[in-house]
Amino acid sequence: MKRWLLWGLTALFSLAAHGYEVQDDTGHATRFDAPPQRIVSLLPSLTETICALNACARLVGVDRYSNWPQAVARLPQLGGGLDPSVEAVVALKPDVVVMSVSSRAGVRLRALGLRVVQLEPHTSADARRIVRTLGQLLQVDGADALLRRIGEGIRAAAQALPASARGTRVYFEVAPTPHAAGHGSFIGETMQALGLVNVIGPDLGPFPRINPELVVRAAPQLIMASQRSLNDMARRPGWAALAALRDGHVCAFDARQRDVLVRPGPRMDEAARLMARCVAERMAPSGPGATSHAVPSAAAD
Repeated sequence: MKRWLLWGLTALFSLAAHGYEVQDDTGHATRFDAPPQRIVSLLPSLTETICALNACARLVGVDRYSNWPQAVARLPQLGGGLDPSVEAVVALKPDVVVMSVSSRAGVRLRALGLRVVQLEPHTSADARRIVRTLGQLLQVDGADALLRRIGEGIRAAAQALPASARGTRVYFEVAPTPHAAGHGSFIGETMQALGLVNVIGPDLGPFPRINPELVVRAAPQLIMASQRSLNDMARRPGWAALAALRDGHVCAFDARQRDVLVRPGPRMDEAARLMARCVAERMAPSGPGATSHAVPSAAAD
């Protein structure tokens, strides 16, 4: 009997000794005695990364915008990432809630006794760091392999882009307000990795709300945006005269593609392929003397 009691005490002390802390983007450190098994994710990029790290089965609830991979469709939706239903989150009794820094619900959830880890990527470096942070949170080993795969995919997309298309001056619209992808955003950094030139300068921040006149003055050669944004662009003052719109040098992304492009997670390599393929189709020279370059397909992702 004493031997079993000693073994049990040893096991408990060992578990406590092997606990770990995760520091989030607010500077808050959260202690875990064991890897969380019931996770609520309130940001699509975090949901996708958790699944890419083979921990989808630990998710018990997500925000209304988390829609990939397909397995998350069966999970309870708990409202928006910025305005989740706190009562619904608490009712799921999660071991941890992962969510954006922008959401003020984190303070209330912590006050109710829940563990909360707040992470918000803006740059490619942020995205890489968050993959590793989630790997630490989950206590899994796949973070480095995932990052290698993303990096290799982005480099392959860049290498496949025709040389004649490199240096194309691009305006990327994130939202029709309009908000643009700035030079320092993960989208802007992917554009740079592909050899493209972002017409939104680095001084405006990662995702600035811009004056539409700025784009008229910048005169991009190519415009990338959702179909919803493109439908409205010609009605903006001066935009109908933009050569990119007039000549059809636009990348119109559907809703699924837009999700891939604006989420800094495990599909960033697919985002690079989407961009590269569109640039190759719209900007590469055509005709008898043109060279064909095949940008890898994203269909298998």
